[in-house]
Amino acid sequence: MLHLEFSANADTLKNKVILVTGAGDGIGKQAALSYAQAGANVVLLGKTVSKLEQVYDEIMAQGLVEPSIIPLDLMGATPQHYKDMASTIKSQLGGLDGVLFNASLLGNLCPFEQIKASEYEEVMQVNVNSKFHIMQALLPVLKESNAASVIFTTSSVGRNGRAFWGTYSISKFATEGMMQILADENKKSSVRFNCINPGATRTNMRAKAYPAEKPESLKTPLDIMPSYLYLMADASKSVNGQSLDCQPK
Repeated sequence: MLHLEFSANADTLKNKVILVTGAGDGIGKQAALSYAQAGANVVLLGKTVSKLEQVYDEIMAQGLVEPSIIPLDLMGATPQHYKDMASTIKSQLGGLDGVLFNASLLGNLCPFEQIKASEYEEVMQVNVNSKFHIMQALLPVLKESNAASVIFTTSSVGRNGRAFWGTYSISKFATEGMMQILADENKKSSVRFNCINPGATRTNMRAKAYPAEKPESLKTPLDIMPSYLYLMADASKSVNGQSLDCQPK
C-alpha cells in the first residue's frame, strides 16, 4: 500500500493552507506539525487556547510557516461561526487547500439502553453535526483550490458496529456516509474526500477506551503520519471516496 510508505519533504505541501480540527494534542497536534514540516500554512482549530499556542510555538521554533489559531469549541459553535471562519480564512490566507477533521468525542462505552440522551447528543454534535456545518461553510472556498483534500477520521467501529460502542460507532458510520456523499457529489470538482482510520494509536482517547492497555505497545501519532501526508498531498489526487487504514491487519 503506497500510503503506508509515503514520505514527504519540505515542499510536499508548499503553498497549501490546511485546517486541522482538534489540533491541540494527539493525532491532530502531530498532523499539524507534520503538515507544517512539509511546507503547509496550517490553521490550528481547537477549544483549548493554551494547547494550540504550544503547537504554534513548536512550529515557529522549527522555522516553519507561521500557523494561524482559531479557538473554537465544536460543542457550542453555530453555523454563523463557521461562515465567519470561512470568510476569515479566505480573506487573510487567500484560500483553503485541505481540511483534516480530527476532533472527536468518545462518549461512555456502555450497553445501548444505558446511553444517556444528553451524551449521545454531545457526541453527535462534535463528531457529526459540526462537520456538516463546517463543510457547508468551507466547500465554496475549497472549490477555488486547484487541488483540495478533505480527510475525515473514521474507526473500525464505523464500518462494523461493536457492542457497547454505541454512540461513537454510530457517529463514525455517519462520518463514513458523509464522506461518501461528498466524494460522489464532487467527483468532477477539484476537491476530494476520504476517510482515514488511525487504528490503535497512543492517544488520550485510546487510553480512555482501553485503560488496561500498555501505551508503549501502540504506535505513536508520528508512526501513522505517512497516510495523513499522502492523503493531503497531490500524490493522492486520484484518490476519492476511499476509507484508508493506517494500520491494516
